[in-house]
Amino acid sequence: MAQFSVNAQRFDPYKNFKFRIKWDGRYVAGISKVGALKRSTEVVEHREGGDPSSSRKSPGRTKYEAITLERGVTHDPEFEQWANKVWNYGSGLGSEVSLKDFRKDIIIELYNEAGQLAIAYKVYRCWVSEFQAMPDLDANANAIAIQTLKLENEGWERDYDVKEPAEPSYTEPA
Repeated sequence: MAQFSVNAQRFDPYKNFKFRIKWDGRYVAGISKVGALKRSTEVVEHREGGDPSSSRKSPGRTKYEAITLERGVTHDPEFEQWANKVWNYGSGLGSEVSLKDFRKDIIIELYNEAGQLAIAYKVYRCWVSEFQAMPDLDANANAIAIQTLKLENEGWERDYDVKEPAEPSYTEPA
């Protein structure tokens, strides 16, 4: 069976360097790294009294790992504003947490080399458990200053409405 149904000539899996993140209906600027989407399901072992000595296994509780987003430090306040909804130091007694809207659903989109949307995942009820506004500063370093956002979530699923795009072919100019 072909790995790609629309582009049967394609053998290579998608690369991981073209992606975008969307929340509140708009794309978030400058994200350069997204942690893996990972879930694990606990194993529940059991046996009945009349069973042989071996046990049976059933699926138990499923856990979804936190997702880390990274981007270079800019003047865009999106990371910090979301982090402040979970805890805003100095905002006054009783208003440190925005219980109404500290959770967001996000969409992670993966694009093929031609910039066509290939795969998307919906991540549900995310909230910021960790925010790094700025890294350690080092006058001798040759690096970009990176902000980090760690998102707890309550599950994710692939968006099957996103279909495999028909990839364009290159033609020589006349």
